[in-house]
Amino acid sequence: MNIITLSVLSLAMSTDAFAASITKGSTLKNPRVLSAIKLGLLFGCIEAIAPIIGWLIGSAGADYVEAFDHWIAFVLLVGLGIHMLLESRKEDDDDEEDEVTPNTKRSFIATLLTAVGTSIDAMTVGISLAFMKVNIYLAAAMIGLATTIMVTIGALLGNVMSGWVGKKAEAIGGVALIFIGCGILYSHTMA
Repeated sequence: MNIITLSVLSLAMSTDAFAASITKGSTLKNPRVLSAIKLGLLFGCIEAIAPIIGWLIGSAGADYVEAFDHWIAFVLLVGLGIHMLLESRKEDDDDEEDEVTPNTKRSFIATLLTAVGTSIDAMTVGISLAFMKVNIYLAAAMIGLATTIMVTIGALLGNVMSGWVGKKAEAIGGVALIFIGCGILYSHTMA
């Protein structure tokens, strides 16, 4: 996997965290830069750890599935991409809940759980990366950095962007994962 593909993958992995940070930023009247950076670092660190965990899980079974590993990577990435596309089409049912419990939504535990929830896709990608010749530490660092930047921006611009960017970013990330999955399958079956 080359650096351009890793960059696209990193951006795709950060889109759901970006969408979550826009929502988080939209609840703040005047988001501060330091708060946005802290939020970005929290999401970025968790998002960087997740593919390493997935890679370790995938590496444990890589020898057993070497003949069809490209199909596993394809199914996982395309499936995750389709899931992200479907999620981007859903209506938000959380609006009333946000109004009732704003303090709960702003708590550290809720933020931590959101960060973990948005990193599950990165763990799935980590499993896929175990079947390819990829420097997992470089990939994890790029995913973490992209997420940190995207979440920081999303938190700062949440008030302005909440209505029209969040779901579109997730859809773009889903399309990117589908293309990467198809590219992996193509490169292995045509080689």
